[in-house]
Amino acid sequence: MKGLFALAVAYVLSQFYRSFLAVLTPQLGTELGAGKADLSLASGLWFICFGLMQFVVGVGLDKYGPKRTAAYIFGIGATSGAIVFATAQSPMAIVIAMCLIGIGCSPVLMASLFIFAQRFKPSTFAVMTSSLVAFGNTGNVIGASPLAKAVDMYGWREVMFALGAFSLLVALAIYWLVQDPVIEKQDKSGLEGYLSLLKLPVLWPIMIMTLLCYAPVAGIRGLWAGPYLNDMYNASGLIIGQVTLFMAIAMIVGSLAYGPMDRLANTRKWVIFTGNAIVLTMLLILIANPVSSINMTTILFVVIGITGTSYGVLMAHGRAFLPTHLIGRGVTLLNFCSIFGAGIMQFASGQIIERQDDPSSPESYQLLFAVYAVVLGTALVVYLFSRDAKPKTTL
Repeated sequence: MKGLFALAVAYVLSQFYRSFLAVLTPQLGTELGAGKADLSLASGLWFICFGLMQFVVGVGLDKYGPKRTAAYIFGIGATSGAIVFATAQSPMAIVIAMCLIGIGCSPVLMASLFIFAQRFKPSTFAVMTSSLVAFGNTGNVIGASPLAKAVDMYGWREVMFALGAFSLLVALAIYWLVQDPVIEKQDKSGLEGYLSLLKLPVLWPIMIMTLLCYAPVAGIRGLWAGPYLNDMYNASGLIIGQVTLFMAIAMIVGSLAYGPMDRLANTRKWVIFTGNAIVLTMLLILIANPVSSINMTTILFVVIGITGTSYGVLMAHGRAFLPTHLIGRGVTLLNFCSIFGAGIMQFASGQIIERQDDPSSPESYQLLFAVYAVVLGTALVVYLFSRDAKPKTTL
C-alpha cells in the first residue's frame, strides 16, 4: 500500500503539471512574451509526449514491472522538466520543459492501474481507478488558487524549482516502496502486443470515446480557462485561480461519483454516455451565450468538471475486454487515446483561436466551444455502437 501511495502522489503531480499553465498565463505572457499559441503548443506537446510514451510504458509494465518503469521515467523526466521550466528565458524553453514533464508523468497512473488489474477483482477496477483519479485531481486543486498564491508570494521560478525537487523525492519513494506484482509470462513481445489489441473490434468504439471525450474538460481546465476569463471578464491571476479551483474540486467530486455508478446501475456504457451528454449540453450553453457573468461561467465549468470525469469507468469498460497477458499494453493503449486526443485538441484549439481576426473576442471563444461540442458529439454517436460490460456479469 505504501507503494501505491507513492504512485498516487506522483499522479497528483501529473495532474498538476497538465493544468497549471492556465494560472501562469499572466506571468508567462509578461516575463517571457508567451502568447496563446505558445501556451497551447506547450500544453499540447505535454499531452502528445505523454501519449506517445504510453507505448513504451505499456511494454515496460508487462516486461519489467511498475517499479522501475515508473521510478526511472518519472524521476528523470519530471525533475529535469521542472528545472528547465524554472530557468526558462523564452517561450520555446517552456515548450521543451513541458515535453520533458509530459514524458516524466507518462507512467505513474498506468503503473497503478497495472497493479489494480493484477492484484484485485475486475469488478472493483472502476471504483479503484476513479478513486485514484479523484485523489490525483487534487493536483488540479493545487494548480489553481494555491499555485496562484504561491507564485504571488515566492515567484513562479522558485515554485518550479521546489516542484522539481519534490518530483525527485517522489520518484525515489516509488523505487523504494513499490513492489512489482507477479507478471504472467508473455506470449507477445514488444509492440506486437498492441497489434493484437487493435484486432479486437469490441475495443474500437471505446477507444474512439476515450480519444475524444477528455478533450473538452482537459482543454478548458488546463489551458483555456485562464485566457477566457482574462479576455471576457478581465480576471486577475488570483480570480482565475479561484475559478479553476472550483472546477478542480468539481473534477474530484465527479471522479468519486462515477466510481460506484457502474455497479449501482449495472451498466458502464450508459453511465459514460449520460455524463458526457451533460458535458455536451454545457458546451452548447456556452456557445449560445459566451459572455454571461463570471458566476454563471463558473457554474458551467463546475458542471463540466463533475460530469466530464468518466475516465475511470471508461477504463473499466475497456479493461473488461482485455486479455490478461496484455493488460499493461491494453490500459496504456486506452490511456494513449485519452491523452493523445486531448493533446491534438490543444494544438487545434490554439490554431483556431489565433487565426481569428480578434482572438480575444466572444466570437472566437464561441467557435472554440463549438469545436469541442462537435468533437464530443461525434464521440457520443460512435459510442452508441459499443458493447456494454455490466459489472455484475463480469465478476
